[in-house]
Formats: sequence, structure tokens, C-alpha cells
Amino acid sequence: MSDHSVPGEVRESTPSGGPPVGRLAVVTVVLAILFGTPLWTLAFTGADWPIAARIIATVVAVGAAAALVIGMAKGHGRAHSDRWARIGDTLLGLVWIAFVWSIIGLVVRLGLGIVGVDDPLRSRIVAGAVLAVIVALAVWGRREAMRLPRTKHVTVTLDRLGAGLDGLRVVLVTDTHYGPIERSVWSSDVVAEINRQDADIVCHVGDLADGSVERRREQVAPLERVHAKSARVYVTGNHEYFGEAQEWLDHMTSLGWDSLHNRHITVMRGGDRLVVAGVDDRTARGSGEVGHGADLTAALADAEPSLPIFLLAHQPKQIDAAVAAGVDLQVSGHTHGGQIWPFGLLVRLDQPVVHGLSRHGARTQLYTSRGTGFWGPPFRVFAPSEITVLTLRSSSLV
Repeated sequence: MSDHSVPGEVRESTPSGGPPVGRLAVVTVVLAILFGTPLWTLAFTGADWPIAARIIATVVAVGAAAALVIGMAKGHGRAHSDRWARIGDTLLGLVWIAFVWSIIGLVVRLGLGIVGVDDPLRSRIVAGAVLAVIVALAVWGRREAMRLPRTKHVTVTLDRLGAGLDGLRVVLVTDTHYGPIERSVWSSDVVAEINRQDADIVCHVGDLADGSVERRREQVAPLERVHAKSARVYVTGNHEYFGEAQEWLDHMTSLGWDSLHNRHITVMRGGDRLVVAGVDDRTARGSGEVGHGADLTAALADAEPSLPIFLLAHQPKQIDAAVAAGVDLQVSGHTHGGQIWPFGLLVRLDQPVVHGLSRHGARTQLYTSRGTGFWGPPFRVFAPSEITVLTLRSSSLV
């Protein structure tokens, strides 16, 4: 994800002179709310816990907040420490889960008061229940993030798809975010699952890795073993533009993939053809990377106008350009389906779709994947990862 990523995404290092006073104030307030709400719900309110318990809870909360700040600064700042990034990312996910369910707990506490349940029993019931939910969701959410993604099958009917292309199988992966947690084994398992799908086309729709080619080379290496009958195609996501976008395009090319840097290829089967195009992420133009910027006109240059167009574009909000260009199907990622509930509600404020198949305009359809990996916090809560198998059908045969 990008502009609207999971809470606390750090996009650039802090200048050596220190953060501006205004930014420091905002960070302090956010931390106070994120950590203070669970602290209040679990240790204070009307539960009447012993003073020693409240002091211990406060020290833990303050210490976790400090560790989060240090972890994010050292992990995602200039030091690029994977160890600190793992600490900061994990704490970020845990505090978000704790914050959300503490808010829900306070609402439940209010309801219990209305029906006549008094303190301290009322607050103790809520504190115990909230703590149990936090622990359960943290354990389950980490397992969901680290597991082999489920394979999701989706059929998409395209009006202009020729009969010879009916049944074309496209495997879609996106947002693998190879990063501070070493996931080479997971990467190999994902590739094995992709290869079991007997795909005609395999797509990686950006946010391949967080970090340089040199740092993430081993995790990405299994992608060289991906099999596809017709094409393996890749486009950049916004995270490539935090560092080495061109290097990642070149590296994927060296692994045998077609890097669709504002260009297209044509796939043929049964005498019919499909234009497979790709554009840079929408943040590329402002990244400072020379020669980069989403350009659908360039991507479709010299493509035969009568042919159906299958477009890779990292962000769902790039759909407007696709509709204007008469694209038949755009595939995107970026949203992670929200990754940790209820963050998807905030994602929806920035993107037209959070996940799934949707129609835009008279011709264009959009499939938005929840993503194959995760960014930052190693948790997925009510937003499962996926490897998507799209089966394209010709409307003339349906």
C-alpha cells in the first residue's frame, strides 16, 4: 500500500536535524491515543485493580511506545536495520489490534452499564474479554500473514475476448513485500502453488520487495522458477519507488520476466490475440526516478485497437485512465484488503475498491487482489492473502 498504508508506514528517513515540532506533536498525540486507549480499558476504568498492577501496565505501555518509535526510526529510516524493523512493525500491528478492540470494549462496557452490571465487575469482564481477543487475534493474525496464501478462483467474462482465448488462465500475485522477515521458504512455496495452476500468464502487480535488490535477492530468487505457457509479466508498485525501481525492473527481466514499464506484449492462442499492457505506479512520476511515470498511452502505442486489453496497474485508482483508454480488464493490488481490520474502511476513502471484481464504465472491469504477502506488521486480520487464478471467458461462448 502507499498513501493510505497500514497505520504508521514510514516513507522516508527523518532529517538529521530532527523532526519539526509540529510533526513531533502529532506523533506524540497519536502514540498517546493508540497506547493510552488499551491502557485505560485494561488497567483503569472502574476495574479497581491493585495499584501495582496499574503501574506495571503503564510501564509496559510506555516502554512499548518507545520501542515502536525506535523500531520504526531505525528499521525504516537511514539505518535500514531489519532487526529493528521487525520489532517496530510487530509492535505497530499489536497496538492497532489492541486499540481497535479496546474501543469496542468501551462500547460494550457502556452497554453493560445500561443493563445494570456495576463496576468493578463490569470493567473486569470487559478487560478480560478484550485482552483475550487481542491475544487470540494476534496469534491468528500472524499465522494468517505467514501462511501460504489461499488460492482464489475467479471467472471474468470479456466481451471482446476471442473464442481462441476462451479459458485463458491468468495467475495473479501482488504485494509480496519481501522485507525484514526472511521468507525465502515461503517464496518457494508460493512459486510451487503458482506452478500447480498451469497458467497461461502469470502477473506480479507490484510492491515486490521493500529494500534493495542486493538485500532481497534471495527472497525474490524463487520467482525465476515460475512457469507460464505464454508470459510472465511484472509492473512496479509504489514501494519500488521508495528506492530502486529501475533496478527491480531490470532484475525481474534478468529472471526471465517481461517488465512492463509503460509497454505491452501480445499473447496469441487459438488464432486470437490479447494485448497485455503494464504501467508504472501512479506515484512514479513524483518519485524523482528519471523516465518513470504511469503512461497508458505509451503502454498501448502501436497496439491494434480492436484487440482486448488486459492491463496491470498497481493501484485500483488507476482505473480512470483504463476506462478512458477502453481497457477490458485491469488487475491491481495495493490495498491488502485492509490487512488488519478495520483499516479497510480507511483504504476505501482513498481507493475505489478494496478487493474483488468490479465494473467501471461500459466496458472496463477491475480485479483488485488482497495481496499475496503483507507490508510491515506481520498480521492479517479478516483480510486473507491470496493467489488469484483468473479464468477469462469469451462472451460469445458463455
